[in-house]
Amino acid sequence: MVTQAPEIRIVDSYRVACDGGEGALGHPRVWLQIPRNAGYVECPYCDAKLIHKDFEGRV
Repeated sequence: MVTQAPEIRIVDSYRVACDGGEGALGHPRVWLQIPRNAGYVECPYCDAKLIHKDFEGRV
């Protein structure tokens, strides 16, 4: 059995929403704040990594 890597999304804002992206198969929408010193945040539901565009390729 192979475990898939979490999704990585590049975003334009430091405040982002995640709902799993799969409609009814997703999860409740949560709002996440990307710390300006880290440049990314991970969704507590689906483990997606949301990276601010200024940090792309650095995290």
